[in-house]
This record gives sequence, C-alpha cells and structure tokens, in this order.
Amino acid sequence: MELFKIGFLTVSLIDVLDVLAVSFIFYKLYQALSGSRAAQMMIGLAVILMVSVIVQFLNMSGMSWLIENIRTVWVIAFVILFQPELRRILLTLGQSRLARKLFQVEGIRAIDTVIETVFELSKRRYGGLIVIQRDAGLKSIVENGVRLNARAAPELLVSIFNPQSPLHDGAVVISGETIEAAKCILPLSENPTIDKRMGTRHLAALGLSEESDAVVVVVSEETGRVALAHKGVFQRGLEESTLRGFLNKLLLPAV
Repeated sequence: MELFKIGFLTVSLIDVLDVLAVSFIFYKLYQALSGSRAAQMMIGLAVILMVSVIVQFLNMSGMSWLIENIRTVWVIAFVILFQPELRRILLTLGQSRLARKLFQVEGIRAIDTVIETVFELSKRRYGGLIVIQRDAGLKSIVENGVRLNARAAPELLVSIFNPQSPLHDGAVVISGETIEAAKCILPLSENPTIDKRMGTRHLAALGLSEESDAVVVVVSEETGRVALAHKGVFQRGLEESTLRGFLNKLLLPAV
C-alpha cells in the first residue's frame, strides 16, 4: 500500500515498518555496546562498510576487488571481535519475558523430574545431591565429573544415586532437561556459622550455592529428609508441595 512519494521513490507501509525495525535493532545494539571497546570497533566496521559502498558507486575496480575478496571473512571477524557482546545480547533475549513464556514447559518438566526423583530417593534412603544450573555456567564443576549428556528422567537419576552405582558419590548437574554430568565434586562451604553436625552433602550444596546462582537439592541418606540450598541459604525438611513452590519460584520467574 503506497503512502507517499519522495521524488521518484515510492514509500509503502512495509517500507516504513522495515525502517522502524532496522532502527530498533541498531538502537538495541547501540545500548548493548555503548561505553565498551566494542563500540569503537563497531564504528570502524561501519567506516569500512561506507568505504565499500563509495568505491562501488565510483566504480573503482581495484578497491572493489580488494573489498570483495575480504568480504567473505567479515562475518567470521564480526563473530570473533564481538563474541562477548553477542553472548550478552543472546542471554538478554533468552531471559526476556517472551522467551521464558515460550520455554516454560521445559522448566516445568525439569521440576517434575527433580521432585519425583528426590522423594523416591527419600523413600529408599538413598543419599542424593542434584544441582540445577541457572544463568551462571558450571563448566568447572561439570568437567570434574563424568559427562553423561542424557535426558533427565527419574529412573535414571535414582539408578545413579543407588549406593551400588559407581556414579552415586558426588553431585549430578542438570541443565534444562539434560543431565550434564554425574559424580561431580562441589566446593564445601567455609561459613563458620553453620551447624558443625552438617554432613558433607549439605556442606557441598551450601558451598556451591554460595558461589553461583544454582539451585541445589539434597536428600539425606540417614534421615531421608529433603533440603534445598540457594544463595547460601538452606530450606530444610521440605515436603513435596513446599519443594515445588520453591522450585517454581526460582526456576519459573513470573511472566
């Protein structure tokens, strides 16, 4: 649908929407890169792009040939130069309300899996230590364990924590619906105010929660009691409904 003309150019509604969309994207890029070293590199890249347009307009064959040959590496160079900023932008998009709404089902499945697992462990008096990864990466923790990359299921998790299993000692790390690794060693809490009678599993759960934003669920081998550690705080003696409430609050932010 034609809106108006500028000289010989016809401007339609789609053209206006296109310009607004591109402007919005550049504005968001400016916000993300403003004040960083990447902003200066972005200006340099923009200058190169402007030069390429000018040399093509002036039909400068030599410069056009040179720019044409290096154009193929521009995308790779862009990804390398702006890797931290691109990661930050993608994280921002992933944490947006729309993205959380779209992928909330996966989070609900993970919560159901963890709850079913820990109360089965509690019934059998198997000790358990389950780490649920959130925004902060746990690469160092995963690398010191046994990599599994298996879909999280209660049956698999219970078998891992079976005292006869070679993987039962240590923690399991879950990311989304995937068991990243088992038999992971967690840092022990050094908080001098905690109960000295606290077991190693609980100390490990508290220690990791003090160093990351992960949610750690513990099942006591002696009592079968379920506890949750987050941000250096323990919630102990949890029933199914209270554990579900905490996990929903921490893993499914309000949208």
